[in-house]
Amino acid sequence: MITKAELKYYSSFLKKNYRDEYGRFLVEGEKLILEAIDSQWKCDIILCTRDSYEQNEKSIESLSVKASRIEIISVKDFQKVQSTVSSQGIVGVFEKKTKLTFKGFKGDLIIALENLNDPGNVGTIMRNTDWFGINEMLLSKNCADIFNPKTIRASSGSVFHLKTISDVKLIDELTSFKMNGYTILCADITGTKIYEYQKNKKEIIVFSNEANGPTNELLQLADERVTVPKKGKAESLNVASASAIILSELTKTNK
Repeated sequence: MITKAELKYYSSFLKKNYRDEYGRFLVEGEKLILEAIDSQWKCDIILCTRDSYEQNEKSIESLSVKASRIEIISVKDFQKVQSTVSSQGIVGVFEKKTKLTFKGFKGDLIIALENLNDPGNVGTIMRNTDWFGINEMLLSKNCADIFNPKTIRASSGSVFHLKTISDVKLIDELTSFKMNGYTILCADITGTKIYEYQKNKKEIIVFSNEANGPTNELLQLADERVTVPKKGKAESLNVASASAIILSELTKTNK
């Protein structure tokens, strides 16, 4: 049986400062929980309501071999750990993995995010990144937390597949990568049309803040700006949508 102190501890992971302090985060929904477990993320405990357990008893029990503990709690208590209004009634508490180092980043194409503070956009870009077979990502200090429940949902589980380093001094790290032979690309409202861009051997593509665009520091450092050319009357293209188009072009085998 779960105690009030434990419930308070688990519910605290809805906030970033506690996720950072204790190295834990919440995953809501059976599909995402299974995705995390199958991707070798350690699950401390699974909490579910009685209705959820009875409706999915077989699948929830199958998780018991992979999760340290399963507890059935009241709907009132579950509301303290849920992050969605229409919840499936099941949430897992997971342990963050050991932080990666830049030495482990060796891909020919790396994704970087500069000051993207919308968790939905961050999660969707992670999903796009995963879709196109890229698995390394850098996030600047002002980006949305990858373990924010909204980010996890928007990523559809891709957050568990990628190698990510968050809270980096992005300009410093990009400078270091540039000195090691990487071309720094900046996605912007103006620049070389992505369909006409000639791909280099090693690249980092940076997607920037939704409202403000790339910082001056990034523009000065970038070797080239690339853009998705406008044909209609829309004022702008959502950064996550733009990322899908740009990554599709950058990963073409014939480029």
